[in-house]
Amino acid sequence: MTSVLVTGCSSGIGLETALAFARRGDRVHACVRDPDTAGELLRRARAENLTLDVPRLDVTDDASVAAAVHGVRERHGAIDVLVNNAGIDRTGTVETMPQSDARAVLETNLWGPLRTVRAVLPSMRAQGSGVIVNVSSLAGRTFAVPHGGFYAASKAALGTLSEALSAEVRPFGIRVVCLEPGSFASRINRDSSVAVAPSDLSAADPYTADRAWTARFLARVQEGAGDCGEVAEAVLAAVDDPGTPLHTPVGKDAETALEYLGSASYEQWLPAFLQQAQSLVGPRPGGAPE
Repeated sequence: MTSVLVTGCSSGIGLETALAFARRGDRVHACVRDPDTAGELLRRARAENLTLDVPRLDVTDDASVAAAVHGVRERHGAIDVLVNNAGIDRTGTVETMPQSDARAVLETNLWGPLRTVRAVLPSMRAQGSGVIVNVSSLAGRTFAVPHGGFYAASKAALGTLSEALSAEVRPFGIRVVCLEPGSFASRINRDSSVAVAPSDLSAADPYTADRAWTARFLARVQEGAGDCGEVAEAVLAAVDDPGTPLHTPVGKDAETALEYLGSASYEQWLPAFLQQAQSLVGPRPGGAPE
């Protein structure tokens, strides 16, 4: 029986991934930051008669990560698979996003996976095997959209560190995969849209109108978002297939976007992006750059 630890399981990709592993009989540790948010996960597990361990794990807290991983190992033995899924998004400009929000994105999306990786690697090295799946984003592989710089930076950094990590742990029999989903109907996207709702925008912010325009665009993109179960299937496939590429896009939109970009420069990409966005939500305030 494979022992799997998944972070961020209260909803979305993490929830679907935890259930997918449990369906095939793996021992699943479906971690949540706040146990009070695990209701949907537990309800669906009961409905399917699935067994799940639901430890508390806050990826932004060193002690929480250490305690959760230690507790799992004490009760159930070695962790064979780590799925770093927990993440947040905050939308805003490089100039005006509050420092606290910018730091929270990097703390969760970059340092969070690093904490869990460092916690599980000693036992994986000792057993000579293991798989680490970092759930990144298409945003980490493409050019950053306006108001999405900190999220994209966190995911790009996670992808880069996954490359170094892969080379470092391969001699110990450990594989690393960095999945890069496109647009999926997860709570992280809904939370991001709420964060930039027009009612929350300050008239003193010089980017207010552009930020509201971006919020409308993100909402339109989310209308066509895919099912998180597709990402869960990709996680399982990556764990099972040693030939899975380190960087693996998930979703037709992710594959199409990467094919379209090819060797395109930022200067070539930006006008095309703005044209597409404006076709969905109208002219960008102030006009688009030529």
